[in-house]
Amino acid sequence: MGMVMVKCPRTGHPIPTGIKTDRESFSRSAVFFSRTRCVICHTDHAWFAREAWVDEPSIRVRRRSAGSPA
Repeated sequence: MGMVMVKCPRTGHPIPTGIKTDRESFSRSAVFFSRTRCVICHTDHAWFAREAWVDEPSIRVRRRSAGSPA
């Protein structure tokens, strides 16, 4: 499981949307439009699903450790 993330249009930093899912489920979801309150600039940002991604920390850790020298 991971968090659906979008980019803050003001700062360019990734922000969490509050939606938890996995990459496969998110990629199969219907196209949708949503709004998220930005934790950085404290503004509501509108976004489409195609602009978002799922950040799954456990996958990042596995990929890094798989590429690390033994």
